[in-house]
Amino acid sequence: MRALRLQDWRSTPELIEVPDPTPGPGQVVVRIGGAGACHSDLHLMEEFEPGTMPWNPPFTLGHENAGWVHALGDGVTGLSVGQPVAVFGAWGCGTCARCRAGVDTYCENPSGAPVPSGGGGLGLDGGMAEFELVPDSRHVVPLPEGLDPADAAPLTDAGLTPYHAIRRSWPKLPPGSTAVVIGVGGLGHVGVQILKATTAARVLAVDNRPEALRLAEECGADRTVISGPSAAEEIRQATGGRGADVVLDFVGTDATLALGVATARTVGDLTIVGLGGGTLAVSFFSVPYEVSIATTYWGSRLELVEVLDLGARGLIRPTTTHFPLENALDAYRQMRDGTLEGRAVIVP
Repeated sequence: MRALRLQDWRSTPELIEVPDPTPGPGQVVVRIGGAGACHSDLHLMEEFEPGTMPWNPPFTLGHENAGWVHALGDGVTGLSVGQPVAVFGAWGCGTCARCRAGVDTYCENPSGAPVPSGGGGLGLDGGMAEFELVPDSRHVVPLPEGLDPADAAPLTDAGLTPYHAIRRSWPKLPPGSTAVVIGVGGLGHVGVQILKATTAARVLAVDNRPEALRLAEECGADRTVISGPSAAEEIRQATGGRGADVVLDFVGTDATLALGVATARTVGDLTIVGLGGGTLAVSFFSVPYEVSIATTYWGSRLELVEVLDLGARGLIRPTTTHFPLENALDAYRQMRDGTLEGRAVIVP
């Protein structure tokens, strides 16, 4: 089969022929119907080097995957060949308390995982190929009726990651509250939809691109703000001077983190989702009183089930552009250049 493989750090992936996978006991081979291209893949290609992660190339890219069950290993139950499924991307040890609860992202025994702190497309072969080998059937999630694999694929990360970030702040998002989304890109525009679908909060979206703000409005944002020197004051005025109950930073640079602090309400949440490499000085007087500041990482298997349900009901629908596998590098070029709207999905 054809597969887009990262052969080494700081290199361009190559589309090459590799053997078709065969499932062992408890494993599943999924015929890929869609594999999302993620901005974090660019970090793998351009920034990481030996020692950055506990794993190294070569491996097939693609950690946002959905398709149809192609083959089942011995002992697998509850799935059938031809069934549409999504792949839960974080693959933990399967035996620690957190993995047993479906939160492999927080696996406490990473040395016992198929690859430490990784998964398909992150140290092991992912879904930018015709088939993907999933090492444990518990990572294969049946799709709800009416959800196509190509539409489901980006929900496994671009949907799951913002959903997890928002879900943890639900108690602070009742009627009368305000949520601010900084960065309306591949994840941020889905975050706006999730906030509107699952909370009663008023949603303000911030970006420096007019086209991104138009997308935010299409996704249901109540107000948009162009980023710049006056953004913090505009957000403060829009919240009656109080600030936002929840700020979700999908960029993560020095400037956006500073904006988050400047606009967060006391006892609010500032959640850093973006991998922009920024830093934030935290001291007693540098942030509003009792603001909770957290990073976030992917989500749980249960949360993925909930995200897929929202997707099947049309409540969240990422803006996507489809690329055939042979043009996958074009998707990454557009992502790098900032010309890609929404999310790219590679369809073998």
